[in-house]
Amino acid sequence: MDEITITTTDGLEGRKVTEYVGVVSGEAVIGANVVSDIAAGIRDIVGGRSGSYEKKIETGRREALDDIRAEARDRGADAVVGASFDYEEMGEGMLWVNVSGTAVRTRR
Repeated sequence: MDEITITTTDGLEGRKVTEYVGVVSGEAVIGANVVSDIAAGIRDIVGGRSGSYEKKIETGRREALDDIRAEARDRGADAVVGASFDYEEMGEGMLWVNVSGTAVRTRR
């Protein structure tokens, strides 16, 4: 099967949704280590971007997307439409990343 397409829109250009398979979601809980926390704290005080946290968020987003692709594939879908992301701080340096959407079957 081809790669699962994921989009935040409700349709795919050049493809017609033929069946709605159901809601799918992917989650990742990521933590930052003490060095990253200290470096991010310093950046918060003096300004600037925290590269270490940005990498952690990117990793969480990628893992959540991998999960949603796998679930959609397992359910026989070839795409996910209406995808949305949610990020929540869980305390103690933990971050929860969630992506959810509707798995669909399409034709070109």
